[in-house]
Amino acid sequence: MKIDLQALGARHPAARAGALPAVRGIDLQIAHGEQVAVIGPSGAGKTTLLQVMACALPPTEGQFTLDDRNPWALPRAQLQRQRGQLFLAPQVPPLPPRQRVVTSVLAARLPSMGLLGSLRSLFYPNDIPAAFDALDHFDLADKLFERVDRLSGGERQRVGLARALLAPARLWLIDEPLSALDPTRSKQAVAALQDGARERGVTLVATLHQVDVALAHFPRIVGLRDGQLAFDLPATEVTQERLARLYDQFEHELRGEAPVVVAEPQATPQPAVMHCR
Repeated sequence: MKIDLQALGARHPAARAGALPAVRGIDLQIAHGEQVAVIGPSGAGKTTLLQVMACALPPTEGQFTLDDRNPWALPRAQLQRQRGQLFLAPQVPPLPPRQRVVTSVLAARLPSMGLLGSLRSLFYPNDIPAAFDALDHFDLADKLFERVDRLSGGERQRVGLARALLAPARLWLIDEPLSALDPTRSKQAVAALQDGARERGVTLVATLHQVDVALAHFPRIVGLRDGQLAFDLPATEVTQERLARLYDQFEHELRGEAPVVVAEPQATPQPAVMHCR
């Protein structure tokens, strides 16, 4: 899926009056099948940018198209179908705590299922081998029939990522997928996502706090700061000088230390978006 943002700005409905847009003046084009990492200090607007791309938050200015179509100009039914082609993985995956892992993973297929099939899948998982295989890519196959509330934070995050491998999506939008993972699990998760996206011809956009991981694994790096585009470069051209400017006063994040949390208001969730519809 191709993404085109021109002079794009977006603000949250919960933003206070007079506040600057969370992102503004963004010019960005991502081709079908590209793999792009978005980096920047806390509060830079990374999550907001993903929410716009996921059709969860409408732009307030500029232009936004997916495959040369403005999704917000589509009739509601077509917008819902467009959302069904997108997969948004938030940093904290919305997994029902009492649900079995197998059901949570297979829920990624709900956008392509009818109502009856969706209801049936809640009680009778219909493709256990596919769920097992998706989990196995994240070293979680042994958790197939565990309840979600018995998993660690890192395991829940990996279950949320495993859903991408089963989603009927052409664009994966992954928000801070490594925040609860150790270095070994982080490399495994990035490899699984990139290999899966490559095999399926899916466009992959991921926000990352781990700058070293972004530079080592993604060919293209987008830097955001204060809601604006700081640079858009091949990873080989992102110098230490550029990173120092991007993370000025946030040097601890560049060093890989825990980020200082700067809350970004969340878009009002829509059930269809939560299920990637």
